[in-house]
Amino acid sequence: MQKNSGGPTTSKPKTGSAMPSDGSFKRKRGVFQKDLQHMMYGFGDDANPLPETVGLVEDIIVEYITDLVHKAQDIASKRGKLLTEDFLYLIRKDMPKLNRCTELLSMHEELKQARKAFELDEEKIAIAD
Repeated sequence: MQKNSGGPTTSKPKTGSAMPSDGSFKRKRGVFQKDLQHMMYGFGDDANPLPETVGLVEDIIVEYITDLVHKAQDIASKRGKLLTEDFLYLIRKDMPKLNRCTELLSMHEELKQARKAFELDEEKIAIAD
């Protein structure tokens, strides 16, 4: 395999993967720094953790999520459509995480229905005026 000099990569992308190969994908670093600092503080870290620590935590989280998405994409490639259930299938071994995910999905659905009901109420008020 040749060294990538900014041009097209010489290695083939993984079958069924819509993401570019690891060598050609550059992400913005530090996008989640403020949020991570707050989360780290909430979990008992210092209010102002070292930037290197926040950067390391960000790298670990982004790597975990990227790996999870690729695995879900591999599962979904058989059917051609990525579904929420693909992610739930992958995290099924971690029961607290699975419970939290299903709870958040349920809350999301409730919020979506509440927004829809609110929009319908606004439409009725607008028509009545």
